[in-house]
Amino acid sequence: MNIRKVTAADLRLGMLLPWDVYGENGALLIRKGHMIASANQIAYLVERGVFEDQQPPEAAPEPPSVLRKLNAAYLELHTLLQGLSMGIAVPDFRRRLDDIALMVHAAIELDPDIAAASVLHNQHAAPYAARHSVNTAVIAVLLARARQRSRNDVMTVTLAALTMNVGMLAHHQRWHDSRTALSADDRARMLAHPQRSAQLLRQAGVNDEAWLHCVLHHHENEDGSGYPGGQVGAQIPLLSKLVALADRYCARVSERGYKPAMAANAALRDMLLEARLTLDIHLVTLVIRELGIYPIGTWVRLINGEVGVVSRRGLQSTTPHVESVIGPRGAPLDVFLKRDTRNPLHTIREVLTNAQVAALHVAPLRMAQVWGRAAAAD
Repeated sequence: MNIRKVTAADLRLGMLLPWDVYGENGALLIRKGHMIASANQIAYLVERGVFEDQQPPEAAPEPPSVLRKLNAAYLELHTLLQGLSMGIAVPDFRRRLDDIALMVHAAIELDPDIAAASVLHNQHAAPYAARHSVNTAVIAVLLARARQRSRNDVMTVTLAALTMNVGMLAHHQRWHDSRTALSADDRARMLAHPQRSAQLLRQAGVNDEAWLHCVLHHHENEDGSGYPGGQVGAQIPLLSKLVALADRYCARVSERGYKPAMAANAALRDMLLEARLTLDIHLVTLVIRELGIYPIGTWVRLINGEVGVVSRRGLQSTTPHVESVIGPRGAPLDVFLKRDTRNPLHTIREVLTNAQVAALHVAPLRMAQVWGRAAAAD
């Protein structure tokens, strides 16, 4: 029930009032059941009257959420690629994949910081293979836009990232969960997956050569040590390089059975070291510039002892904004505290790994606690 003002749309000549009408001071003006007999009465009630609306107010529409969009993309992609990986004709494959790509773009448009943070904090929302491909698409899109690539190129890297691993989908989750080295047969399957992925896409009717080349060459290295073609430097398409860098970053920061997740800044540092030989140094620098020295979502300890999460960029790459989750004495905070790391009391002392955070026995972080309803998962 709510009080609202009478409007002209509520009244018509000859109608019986369905409610008591009150003046704005609360005095009764006309009782329920009175018949409206003139236009003057309508004008009088519209000017002065209010009434109790018995209809419950409409619930406010749920605001859009980056996580809901990405979670939907994970699940749609998982379903779509299952059939494709087995060589089964998938009805409306291209349209459905385009829809998934547009979900990823919509999530990034809504909030690129939350989309990037989800790579670190949304690692249990779907099977690894689909989730990793969507995460790679998110980072690849950010890189392609930072390079001011065309809309067609942005769509190409998105579609390539979503489909780059379909050729090894049947084994990907098993490899992800395994704690042992790959067997010789599995190693051969892994090395062949770019070609197998491109082959499956051609069978599904994909004839976009930029997309197919991007999938085929996303494991090539600058020095020719990559696969499947051992291509060197400029022989490798730029879009393939962007997908490759996004793929490597997302893999390094993911929890895998055989390897713990790296902290985001350590993953970037690792890639910078690789750039001496195997990666394009200019593009690695682009990744660091786009994601930041402390990527959004990174766990950090502040100089005052608080532990928190990098929530958004600051004016400088070394001074991001942090949401403190744990107080200086190790107790969880009931209300998270916003910290500007330009303040000497709140400068970043160190970056924490997932294992270090787990050792603090902090409750699992829900992204909406830091980034609000735009990061709600349900």
